[in-house]
Formats: sequence, C-alpha cells, structure tokens
Amino acid sequence: MGSVANYRDPLADRLGRLGTETAYAVALEAGKIKASGRKVYPFHIGDLNFPTPTVVKEACKNAIDDGFTGYCPAAGIPSLRKSLADHYNDVFGLSYLAENVSVQSGGKPGIGKFIMCVCNEGDEVLFPSPGYPIYESMAKFLNTKPVPYLYKETADGSFSLDVQELRTKITPRTKAIFVNNFQNPMGVAHTRAELEAIADLCVEKDLYCFSDDPYYQITFSDFNRDDFIHIASLPGMFDRTLCGYTFSKSFAMTGWRLGGVVGPRWLIDMVTKINTNDEACTTHFVQVAGVTALEHPEAKKFTVDMVNELEVRRDVLAEELNSIPGFHAIIPKATFYMMANVTKAMKAMNISHIETFRSKVLRETGVSFCTRAHFGTPTVGESKQYVRFAFSGVTVDQIKAVGEVLRPYMQQFC
Repeated sequence: MGSVANYRDPLADRLGRLGTETAYAVALEAGKIKASGRKVYPFHIGDLNFPTPTVVKEACKNAIDDGFTGYCPAAGIPSLRKSLADHYNDVFGLSYLAENVSVQSGGKPGIGKFIMCVCNEGDEVLFPSPGYPIYESMAKFLNTKPVPYLYKETADGSFSLDVQELRTKITPRTKAIFVNNFQNPMGVAHTRAELEAIADLCVEKDLYCFSDDPYYQITFSDFNRDDFIHIASLPGMFDRTLCGYTFSKSFAMTGWRLGGVVGPRWLIDMVTKINTNDEACTTHFVQVAGVTALEHPEAKKFTVDMVNELEVRRDVLAEELNSIPGFHAIIPKATFYMMANVTKAMKAMNISHIETFRSKVLRETGVSFCTRAHFGTPTVGESKQYVRFAFSGVTVDQIKAVGEVLRPYMQQFC
C-alpha cells in the first residue's frame, strides 16, 4: 500500500456507499460558465436571496456580546427546546414538551441519527423518489437498504402518492419510512387522505416514521388548508414519529445551520446521546437567535412576506415555462421548487438522457437547473423526464429573462 496521500480506494467500505447532493455539482458547472464571463440564470440550488430577519441577526450579535459562546447542553438550550415544542403544538395541535426536542446543527443531522436509532444493518428504509437525496445516501452509508416509493403525475397537472405501490414495497425487513410533506423536489403537498394512508401502513406494519418538515411554513394561497395536518397527529403515530425541523427555509437561515428533531422522549434521548458523541452541542449563540426566530413578531411577519413574494415568483415561472416549446410546468402549492416535464423537449432534440439535456441547455443558454436524476436513483420504468427549477434565489426579472432565452432556443427544435 502506498502513502495515505496517494491511496485512491476508500479507507473504509462505508465511504464507498456514501452519496452526496449532486445539485452542488451543477452549481460548480454553472460557476465555471459564469467565471468565463457569460450570463448564468441560477435555478439549481434551493438557497434564498432574502436576508435573515434583522431581529434574528441582532439577537445573535447580542448573544455573542452577552457571552453565549461556550458549551451548552447536548440536547440544546432549554428555551429553544421549549420554543420549538410550543411551535409544533401551536401549528399542528400536538402536545410536545421541551423534553421532546433535541436541537441539531441544521435539518440534515437528524436524518442519519434517526436511521442509527431505529435500524440495524440490513433493515429496509422507505424513502420518496424523486426525493431529497440524503435519505438514500445515509441509508446506504449506514448499511441499511433504501427502498424508493413513487409519485405519479396526475391528469390535473400535479403529483400524487401511489399508495398501493407503497404498500407493495413493504417487506418483513422494512423498519422505517421517510415522509416529506411539502416536498423537495416536486413541491408535493400531501392530501389528508394520503397522510392517513401512510399512517395506517405505519401502524399496521409497525414502522417508524421520520417526518421531514422544512417547508410547511411555505404554502401558497391555492393550498387546501383542510389538508394541513401533521402525520404525528394521526392515530398511533405520536410515539413512532420523529419530526425534522430546520430554520433554513422559513427564516432564510441556510448558512446558520440550526434545526432540531421533535418526537417521543425515548427516541429524543437516544438522538441526544449521539449528539454528545458527535458534535457535542449546537452553537450556543445561534440557538439563542433561534428562539427569536420562532417567537418574535417581526420574524413571523418576515416569513409571511417571503411566502407572498415566492408565490408571485411561482406564478411568473409557471407562465414562462409553459410558454417554452416542449416544457410543461407542474405548479406546486408549497415550497419554492417547480418541476417541469421536458419529455417532449428531449424527444424533439433527439436526447435520451436527462443529464445530457441539462448540460446542453446550460452550456448553450446559461440557464441552470437540476434534474430528476439529482433526487434519488431513478427507478426502472420511469418514462417521463423532469427538471427542477428553484425560484428561491432569483428575481421576477430573472424569471422572465429565462423565458426570453429558452423560448427561441427551444423553437429551433420544436
């Protein structure tokens, strides 16, 4: 064996199973084009161009000045644990206490810790596909088997969960399911009936549930509020559900790395034990600012105003995409992502691979977006081709400009 610096194989087998967010590779590709002096239209990453609320930034600065710069409890500071528990109770009618919360450095850490707590090697974990790629990545890394469950495009131009298909994916080795209501990348807002069906399966098959909750504060005016429930509130689900919360999306705090998991005390205690062995604690002064984000009226107003602006962007983007030959927008009722069916566009261009299509469009127009391939391994039999536009970090003028660029470009082929 050569020196460590030259050793090319993974040092441990598990590293060969670890995936990533390939959307960042798209960002690098777009960055190179921008560095060459060309115009780039950045719809690839779900970051926000809204500044963090001033009141939250001031709370953080004050916390540093007041000396909140040392270690704090592994489960989080008591005030933030209580505030997040109260938030879930107020929004969803649940009954959590501060002891039901373990603070995390963002939304991602809870995903892997959940699998560590409830799964053994060889157990199977259900995850939505297309879906957030870290579910599949962490399941493989921890030597469990990720099993995708699917959504289908409906006649009315949306996506819906295929509940019967989900049932067929459950085996005696299935231990847990990831549920992402208000979903990345599809913008899916589950119906009450869909959530009830998932809950019934969890109870029937004795499955643990991770409810990934980054986007429930980002719903639009055409969302049916009668469907606004949390799966943990359904019969039999409170004691088997771990909720993953992040401050990143609702308060434009993506770089702050603050989140938490909320769930039954026995599971929270185990997650916190992993915290102690891993990061020790989440940054103290950032947690203090998190309390302000959840409780201060100005921070709450910020979220409302941001969602209103995002809805304007959504409507303009849908209009622009639907005016482009070969593109069909699936309009989301939540999140800041929009999928477009580009099957016809690819056929007209005689392109069979979605990544070839994405890369060609980026190189030739400067329009940068992600594809279905970035959100979980595509399953056998998928015949339609989709791309994802994030409208969180662009202006309305940039959205209109994309239409002006892509319309004549696609008219060459369609």
